[in-house]
Amino acid sequence: MDAVDTTGPAVAVVGAGLRGATYARRVRAAGRGRVVAVAEPDPVRRERFAAEHRIPPERVFAGWRELVAAGESGGRPADGVIIATQDAEHAEPAVRLAGQGYHILLEKPMATTEADAERVVAAAERAGTMLAVCHVLRYTPYTRAIRRLIEDGRIGTPISVQHLEPVGWWHHAHSYVRGNWRREDESGPMLMTKSVHDIDWIIHVMGERPSRVGSFGRLSHLRPANRPAEAADRCLDCPVEQSCAYSAKRLYLSCLGDAGLETWPLGAITHDLTEEGVLKALREGPYGRCVYACDNDVVDHQVVNMEFPSGATGTFTVTAFSPYAQRQTRIFGSAGCIEGDGVRISLRDFVTGGLETFDTGPGGEHEASDGRHDAADEALADAFVEALATGDPAPLSSSGRQSLDSHRVVWAAERARHTGTVVHIPAGQGEPAGSPHSPAKGTGNR
Repeated sequence: MDAVDTTGPAVAVVGAGLRGATYARRVRAAGRGRVVAVAEPDPVRRERFAAEHRIPPERVFAGWRELVAAGESGGRPADGVIIATQDAEHAEPAVRLAGQGYHILLEKPMATTEADAERVVAAAERAGTMLAVCHVLRYTPYTRAIRRLIEDGRIGTPISVQHLEPVGWWHHAHSYVRGNWRREDESGPMLMTKSVHDIDWIIHVMGERPSRVGSFGRLSHLRPANRPAEAADRCLDCPVEQSCAYSAKRLYLSCLGDAGLETWPLGAITHDLTEEGVLKALREGPYGRCVYACDNDVVDHQVVNMEFPSGATGTFTVTAFSPYAQRQTRIFGSAGCIEGDGVRISLRDFVTGGLETFDTGPGGEHEASDGRHDAADEALADAFVEALATGDPAPLSSSGRQSLDSHRVVWAAERARHTGTVVHIPAGQGEPAGSPHSPAKGTGNR
């Protein structure tokens, strides 16, 4: 094994699941920082993580509270912390660790309520520490290319945007019917837990936050009313399992032998990566339940309509009923339009009539076969370590307050959906023009 790096900023990780492990591996692999502490309640994950990063026992903690206590008694062990716990466990550790002087990379959503998100931002601002939320879509080559095309005026003034997130039928069943994000009271609405990424992305490429939103969506199909008459409570006992699109047996057994799929989604349901281990998990755990017999209540499809201060408009659609695929976007401008699929971009010039195409990276099923955001995760981890090393937040694409602005659009859209109204969003308190959040230039007359 390589020698332990003793140079560069020290990073602690709170939550050693898929997201925390992904960022930590990049910190170590890039050789720019050190992973020096972990806080994780699952003993198997905790021990594996500590062994991988050679973390001494005195810096291996059963949870974030123990990490906080260690900081109170002997000084904090790291310069920055990556918080990748479950959603309901984002706000409190962020507030407490910011108070100890940690710079923070926080998984989205930053909190499950608007009040808690405000507390997180206030704590970081009070402590004078950097706070970045993991809006990884900002860090993709695809996003950078679209931003550059708009800023260069290639489509004139942006007038309208259409953005689609095709979650994928089996991914939705895994995460939002059987999994940790199935209930609003335990994590939040799906628009927040899944798609705050996308709302933030729309704001980022359009260069302004919506001023009015409306929204429609509901749990239409994956509920008890649509359960086949012959269906059993669990897929392993079900006589119609083989003909069901949401068969847990088919999904999880098919992951065996694929290193990426064994990491995710299979790693979420069992540490025993054998056929016997998977079948045991499906018989005893939540991931083996019939999708029509779960306690889920989040939407399985939703639309958000937006109007921006400039008069530009936008629509966002998220749906379970699709392949597991890249986001798809169309941006219509006064002098041209852009169509993209997360990797490839086509630009039609209205003056010449010409069509230009750009390929921003390798294709593939969604962001990566193992559920990671691939190069964007690496770019975000690199940016965080660089910010720690220099004390300058410039490498980070958004501040905590900008992320709060994006989250507020989601909460406004949820109010609109529940009340059947158009919700007006007050002007935010984000960064001034010239920041990474400043409006895309276009023709300069927006």
